[in-house]
Amino acid sequence: MILAVDVDYRENKAVVAGVCFEHWSDESPLLVVRTDVADVEPYEPGFFYKRELPCILKLIEAHELSPDLIVVDGFVVLGDDSKPGLGMHLYNALKGKIPIIGVAKRRFKDTETTAEVFRGESKNPLYVTTAGIDDEIAREFIQTMHGKHRIPTLLKLVDSECRAI
Repeated sequence: MILAVDVDYRENKAVVAGVCFEHWSDESPLLVVRTDVADVEPYEPGFFYKRELPCILKLIEAHELSPDLIVVDGFVVLGDDSKPGLGMHLYNALKGKIPIIGVAKRRFKDTETTAEVFRGESKNPLYVTTAGIDDEIAREFIQTMHGKHRIPTLLKLVDSECRAI
């Protein structure tokens, strides 16, 4: 099972959502889960993972999820020096047992052009970085996800699920 996750912040709490699916080309999820997280860390520039990581881990634990791979909204590694991003911190927290694919909508400074994935007719790429899985294979997975537009259908769904009231 593949798990895509996203988090939305509201004052001092967060809503984390997960969309579970079996195949990269799936149009519909097997399962959609949400968890409220109270007392999240305040945003700290350069340490985004401190805020987001506990939310993702709580979702996995609360719903007893056992994914084979996780897709996060953001970077696994940052820039050409491969500084750990949210995805790498998640990979390490899970003791390297679950591959992580990061899909970011905005470029981080010094991100290699090899991380770019163009979908649909969009002139703007997604940026795909990884841990525990080959970069090229991960980019192919994201490229083949369902949807005609830049953002794959199930990644758009997980984004809207965490923002739903």
